[in-house]
Amino acid sequence: MGAMDDLIGIGEVRVLQHVLTAAAPACEWDELLAAGEKLEPLSLRGRTDVVANALVETLVSYPTAASAFRAGMAEPAFSGWMLWPVTEAAVTLALRSGRDADFDDALALLAELTPRLTSEFAIRRLLRERPDRALEIIQSWTVHPDQHVRRLASEGTRPYLPWAVRVPQLMVRPEATLPILEAMHNDPEDYVRRSVANHTNDLARHAPELVLEAAARWQQTGTPGSTWVVRHALRTLIKKGNPGALELMGFAPASVSVTELQAEAEVLALPADLVFGFLLANTGDVSARLAVDYAVHYVKASGATTEKVFKLATVELAPGESRSLSGRHAFRQMTTRRHYTGLHALELQVNGVRHGRLEFELKI
Repeated sequence: MGAMDDLIGIGEVRVLQHVLTAAAPACEWDELLAAGEKLEPLSLRGRTDVVANALVETLVSYPTAASAFRAGMAEPAFSGWMLWPVTEAAVTLALRSGRDADFDDALALLAELTPRLTSEFAIRRLLRERPDRALEIIQSWTVHPDQHVRRLASEGTRPYLPWAVRVPQLMVRPEATLPILEAMHNDPEDYVRRSVANHTNDLARHAPELVLEAAARWQQTGTPGSTWVVRHALRTLIKKGNPGALELMGFAPASVSVTELQAEAEVLALPADLVFGFLLANTGDVSARLAVDYAVHYVKASGATTEKVFKLATVELAPGESRSLSGRHAFRQMTTRRHYTGLHALELQVNGVRHGRLEFELKI
């Protein structure tokens, strides 16, 4: 199995069993130990589900589970990845009970546990079940003294949170999480601001105008933290050449020319690096601040192509000034991107406008 899968193994389950036996001695923990023996062939998500199910079968009710988990927090070893199934079990039992008090307390419990391991995955099912009630409680965390809880408010409600189940209500109501972001875009902790920026960048995928309006307000704050958040939050819109995002970042329409676009090699054999260069010139009569990106057109298994834009540089050119720029793009087989033999292409993008095209053959 992969290294990520091994984050929850029989060793972690044994420690979890030891902690919970002390926390809830009246419970029988044989089911939990048996679950630990079934983990080896499973993915991390699969292991989480098996252990969470064993906890649910053992604890039966939400109040019993909440009491055991809170008692377990007296033990420093009750931390790390073993807590992912703990949080999932708590949510399952809270939703199963159907009681308002259990729903609210489950959110409180996730906030208590998140400094030991983020509760961002388990919280999603509470959001799916009762989004308005969950968001009302989560909003109160934006002023919590613990940065981990504040980050949970932003990260747990992200529309496209990696590894996590989607919350359809957040997709159709992008304004629902905006008050959380408004409250924390200038948070004193970089850890929190980074989550706010990533959340806002998520929103930009399906609500760009909402994001641009928020970014304009935040930019007026003028602090280094808010400035960084705005720049990071707009990164996808910048790569897409969105005029409003470019304007906010100070990239006005400009007259430029791109010449001498060429690569060191026209045929690459995987693994390989495409090394390319070009001459960029400001052909206008005013100075230009330029966001220079490039798009790679990848060949898919079907033979069709798909593109992805990458950031290259930010340059400022006086009228008539030119500058030689270069880049290096790596081609490696990865779990997140498979490469295929065929004719690929690279295009430059300057302030959202495409310039030039370079074609090259990639062989696997």
